[in-house]
Amino acid sequence: MRKRTEKKQRKNRDRIGVILYVLYLIMLVGAGLIIGKLIYLQTGFKPDPKIKAALTPQSTKIVTQPERGDIYDCKGRLLAMSCPNYILHMDCTVQKSNYEHMKDREKGARLESEWRAKARDLSVELAKLFPEKKAKDYYNMIIQGREKGSKYLAIGEPVDRKTRNRILEFPLWREGAYKGGLIIENDNIRVYPYGKLARRTIGFIRSNKSGVSNTHIGLEGHYDALLHGQEGIEWQRLTDNGKVRDFDSTYCVVVDGQDLHTTLDIDYQEIADRALRIGIEGEADVEGGCLVMMEVKTGDIKVMVNLTRDKTSGGSFEEISNMSIGRKAEPGSVFKTVTLMTLLEDGKIKSLDQTIPTNHGMVQNAKIPRDMHIVEYEAKEHTNRISVLRGFEMSSNYVFATLALTYYQDDPERFLSFIDRYHLNETPDFDLDGWRKPTIPSPKTRYWTNADLAAIGYGYTTEETPLHILMYYNAIANRGMMMKPHLVGDPVEMGRICSEEVALTLNRALKGVTQEGTAKVLSDARAMVAGKTGTSFATFENGRYQDEHGRRKYQGTFAGYFPADDPQYSVICTIYSKPTNKSFQGGGIPARAIKALVDQMYNIDPYWQTSIKK
Repeated sequence: MRKRTEKKQRKNRDRIGVILYVLYLIMLVGAGLIIGKLIYLQTGFKPDPKIKAALTPQSTKIVTQPERGDIYDCKGRLLAMSCPNYILHMDCTVQKSNYEHMKDREKGARLESEWRAKARDLSVELAKLFPEKKAKDYYNMIIQGREKGSKYLAIGEPVDRKTRNRILEFPLWREGAYKGGLIIENDNIRVYPYGKLARRTIGFIRSNKSGVSNTHIGLEGHYDALLHGQEGIEWQRLTDNGKVRDFDSTYCVVVDGQDLHTTLDIDYQEIADRALRIGIEGEADVEGGCLVMMEVKTGDIKVMVNLTRDKTSGGSFEEISNMSIGRKAEPGSVFKTVTLMTLLEDGKIKSLDQTIPTNHGMVQNAKIPRDMHIVEYEAKEHTNRISVLRGFEMSSNYVFATLALTYYQDDPERFLSFIDRYHLNETPDFDLDGWRKPTIPSPKTRYWTNADLAAIGYGYTTEETPLHILMYYNAIANRGMMMKPHLVGDPVEMGRICSEEVALTLNRALKGVTQEGTAKVLSDARAMVAGKTGTSFATFENGRYQDEHGRRKYQGTFAGYFPADDPQYSVICTIYSKPTNKSFQGGGIPARAIKALVDQMYNIDPYWQTSIKK
């Protein structure tokens, strides 16, 4: 009996052990399957796209545009600003599905009828606001949109903030977006309070049809990144409680653009713009002109006027291109000051009263045209010698070609090294894109002749922009210290280009030009102006300075500063002509424009009341 019991118990234990072993194996296999499944899900499983789309909440990228920075002049007046502009759309389908699927059909039909009645009242108000359509046209447009399922129907033209607030009280729309369907989008527009003044300098950003900015002009273009700021980016997903931020996605906080404070003075800009316009508007043969004014001690550009004849607007002058930095050409006699500075700085001449032979206006050792001004001078003064000062005042090509050849014929590279020293062979960093680099011929080329050196001496064969010439004359006014021209930021010294003694000697010569020379029209300006005239000719396609009809394309320039004995501002005015038989000299329109600028500035700046001669 006992043995039978023990045997039975042993069998039970064996059976339990077998069961446990089987269970262990099952669990082990199950665990292996689970682990394998997990590995598969992590590495190789791809859910059915339809199921994934149905079960995964969709995220929507929301981009918040920053507010663009404003642009100010030197006195804190707005030159460019962003104003909110609101674009109106309408979701014509709001509540339509709810009304159609109501259990109480009569109630649904009644609510739909009431919605349409409110839409009719809305159409009346829209016709008052946007009279290009009648009320019935707006109503038909909304109802057709409702029947066709239009969720983004454009309504009228963009409106300002005040009109937007009125619209929020219109019938139907006052009930909110979920019942009225109104969709308002903010689209800031750029406003320029002073209209066309300095328009090319202030600039603009222009986008293509795809909305991509592809044209960057002026300060708006050069400082676009700073003015624009940083867009805000947020991803939202749809939940049962509406749209919420998707914290699993990237997030970027919107950063508004920075304001830009410029050196421009809009009062002076207006005076200069008017002065240049008066000079060129009556001249059918003038293509355009520019006028730039800098503060002597700082290099601050206070005025930058660029007027080009617009063929598309009846020939009026508009700010179309920036000629002061984008147009380089032979500067003409304003470059004679460079030759004179070099002769003085290099110790080749000791005094402006030093004389040279007149030689009947014929330059020796160079094939250049006879200077008829010298022939006239010989006849009038009954002498065969002329002083450096008188040659400068009358802008004699003979005098400065002769001086250049006399002292640098055997070492022209030394003469050109001074031009490099004056920074007239480079383009410094600037606040506007497109400042062209000058062109200076080299004696190392096989085409170099004495005539090239002679021509450089009186302002030909080189090419400079008006702003390069102004930068140079500003250094003379600043007693030899060159300042980098700038529209934004602080003053930057570029180094001394001549001694103070030489600068003062040049000041005497430049005053002689406006008092006794080619710019005598400035002799009675309210402030004494020191400066130099220059006239050059643009070449035609055949490389000649005149066409088959004998017409020329003139570039007339005046560059200088004022008041002559206490320089505050440097200034340049350049005009460009079409092919013409008329003459456009630097002592004409450019000098008269500068005189008008100086005289008008006297009336608005307290400095002139105590400093300008009366």
